[in-house]
Amino acid sequence: MNTQQSESTERRQEFGTIEQSPALRIDADRAEQLVDALNADLAASYVLYHQLKKHHWNVEGAEFLDLHLFLEEAYEDVEEHADAIAERAQALGGVPVSGPANIEEHSYVDFEGEDVYDVRTSLHSDVVAFGDVVERLRDHVGLANDLGDYHTEDVFRHALDDYEEHAHHLEHYLEDDTLVLEDATH
Repeated sequence: MNTQQSESTERRQEFGTIEQSPALRIDADRAEQLVDALNADLAASYVLYHQLKKHHWNVEGAEFLDLHLFLEEAYEDVEEHADAIAERAQALGGVPVSGPANIEEHSYVDFEGEDVYDVRTSLHSDVVAFGDVVERLRDHVGLANDLGDYHTEDVFRHALDDYEEHAHHLEHYLEDDTLVLEDATH
């Protein structure tokens, strides 16, 4: 038993269950679909967050400072949206996914691993991860709309807006055109 647990070990709610909110009045079937979507996006967002954070720590080269600051802004935005997604899952009566193993299990974005790659490979990996999340968020916007949960739809839309913007900026960083010369002797 974990010694840091409180003396009371009574579980309040099991992961994967829904406790209906009398205030929100979203039936259990709809709430379950929404919480499943929220938890998938929450897990994917945390995988993306850790990847962006790793790239922030390891970026090098002539554009170091710009990329370092951009990646910091991106992972901070992803973390903020992950928090909003988790809070909405809880509000709908669900249990937000947590813990490294559960996050990896529920994420549709694969963990990149511990190795460090060159800047272009890292940023390309970020574009792919953002693209995967963006694609799924679009689906989840439609799901929330179809189920009549406009608040959850709004949570998805806000994340979608920021994730698309960050992905678009990453594409610009990956363009071949640059003012940085390969050989400084020219």
